[in-house]
Order: sequence, then C-alpha cells, then structure tokens
Amino acid sequence: MGRKWNNIKEKKASKDANTSRIYAKFGVEIYVAAKKGEPDPESNRALKVVLERAKTYNVPKAIIDRALDKAKGSGEETYEDLRYEGFGPNGSMVIVDSLTNNVNRTASAVRAAFNKNGGNMGVNGSVSYMFDSTAVIGVAGKTLDEVFELLMEADVEVRDIVEEEDTVIVYAEPDQFHEVQEAFRASGITEFTVAELTMLAQNYITLPADSVAQFEKLIDALEDLEDVQQVYHNVEFDEE
Repeated sequence: MGRKWNNIKEKKASKDANTSRIYAKFGVEIYVAAKKGEPDPESNRALKVVLERAKTYNVPKAIIDRALDKAKGSGEETYEDLRYEGFGPNGSMVIVDSLTNNVNRTASAVRAAFNKNGGNMGVNGSVSYMFDSTAVIGVAGKTLDEVFELLMEADVEVRDIVEEEDTVIVYAEPDQFHEVQEAFRASGITEFTVAELTMLAQNYITLPADSVAQFEKLIDALEDLEDVQQVYHNVEFDEE
C-alpha cells in the first residue's frame, strides 16, 4: 500500500510544484473548516487537520492567515461538501471531492471532465466502496523499528507501517490522525513529510500503455477544476 501512495503523492507534488492553484484550494478548505467551528485549531480538530496538511504542501502563512481572518470576520460564503464517483479508461476508478458554492456549476464541470477524457460519471457508492478512508502520516529521521516502538509505547493502534527510502509511512484509521502525530511529537518529531486524510484503493491496477496518457489527462482535467479539492483513484503508475 505504501508504494502506491508514494507514487500518487510524488506525481501530485510534482504537478502542483509550479502553480498557486493548490494554495487557493487550501484557502477555501481552511475557510470552510474554520467557519464550521471555532477558527482556533486547538479547539477545532477539522481545522487542525487542514492546517497540518497545508504545512506539508508549504502553503504560505499569508494565505492561511487570510482564510482564518475571513472566517473570523464578515465572510458569509456557504460551501457544500460534494463527492462524485466515476470510471476512467479500462475500468479505472475515480473519486472527486469538492467544496462548492454552486452545485450545478460543479456537477456540470465534473461530468464534462469525465465525458471529454474517456470516462463516465457513476452513481453515489459505485466506486467509493472499493476505497478506504485512511490517515497517512510520514516522517523522516526514524527507522521502522523506532516508529513501531514509539507507537506501541503511546498505545496507538495503526493499520500498517512501511519504510520507503528515508521515510517511514504510517497508515491508520482516520480518527487516529492526531494520536499518531502526538506520538511522534512526544519523541521529538514535529515535521511530517506526509499528513493526509485520504482515500486509498483496496486494490490498484496498472493501465495498458496506450491508456495511461488519457487517464492522466482525465485526472489533470478534474484537478484543474476550481471547486475540486481532492481526486483519488486506483491506478498505480510505474516508477520512472
């Protein structure tokens, strides 16, 4: 499971490295999380998760502060959490999570992205049952044995721990996100290479060579949509 997450993570990080789009999306997500509760991460767990994620993407402090100030002030925009499910080339599975203030606009745009790139929209539940909501936390500077020991000492149960190059990645239930992080912090680690609440496929597929470009075009089209926050899928890309 770890290698598949790493492939997807590296591809997304590379794609977003030269654009401010991801920062704008985090701005919306931070605003929404802050408006739903207190604009203080210590009393708003959802906001704390978003801020931890933003940190691993190097979102500028100015963007974070602007979103929080907007939530504290006169910001009255209303956003809905919407999930779309569908299929890409060769039966690949795709989940699209969005935050939108215009449901019709978002639904139309997501559907068009699928239709124009060899995919098709499915009904609710047609894809998500093949994915697991998962907390993924990665750290550098620790061995797998050290991570296993510190989690045991903290009495934190996780699904899996894998070591990839100089990073140890922990997979846990979503409600263990903060507990895993606190266990690391207690051992002196405060920086995370990965800190995500994500959807991981139960089984991954490798597409035929002639379908890879079309699939990548579909994912790019979905991620480029203003209202789309996250895109998950079950395709494993070969390492370069």
